[in-house]
Amino acid sequence: MKYTHLLFDIDGTVLDFKAAERGALKKIFREFGLGEISDEQIERYSKINWKYWEYLERNEMTKAEILVGRFTEFFRSEGIDVSIAPAFNDIYQLALGDTIVFHDNAFELLNKLKKDCTICAVTNGTKEAQKKKLGNSGLDKLFDYIFISEDIGIEKPNTGFFDAVFRDAGIKDRKDTIIIGDSLTGDIRGGLNYDIDTVWYNPEHKENSTGIEPKYEISDLWEIEKILY
Repeated sequence: MKYTHLLFDIDGTVLDFKAAERGALKKIFREFGLGEISDEQIERYSKINWKYWEYLERNEMTKAEILVGRFTEFFRSEGIDVSIAPAFNDIYQLALGDTIVFHDNAFELLNKLKKDCTICAVTNGTKEAQKKKLGNSGLDKLFDYIFISEDIGIEKPNTGFFDAVFRDAGIKDRKDTIIIGDSLTGDIRGGLNYDIDTVWYNPEHKENSTGIEPKYEISDLWEIEKILY
């Protein structure tokens, strides 16, 4: 094995976040009496949401600010009462764990890799959402270690996040460790900041115009086997 410790992002990598997002938005829109949310509205929200998580990764906003701020901006743009944003977000966090869709049969892949490697979940998602999601998916019992930024008190890509991962997982050598994730600004930049190898999961073959260069790029999670063995 080229690497003994594998750090896997969850949303957008192991799990299909867009499916969870879509399911949660549709459910909560109905619960708040807002009618049926359209595909176009979901797409507009998704772009706003991504922008706010990048604010968090750049330490420009706190997690509390981005969670409510994204809905405030979205509701304002859609002509919806922005005062419901905090309550909407609270229910939305739990609803995200109701829809579980794996990318590329990732559960089977992780179960296979677990025989030869230590596998760790590394996520910036909220503790409330991630614990439900990990429990409903069975990932809570599959991963050797689970690291949620809210528990650590610092987000990816900050080096303090990885300090905690290495300390608590007992990782001694950075050369033995690789991070796999879909976010160039969070996962890949975080790995580069910490001097560990990186795998950019890019199933949609997006153009990389960030200047952030991963060591590897894959479009299917099972391609990791070619890197490891």
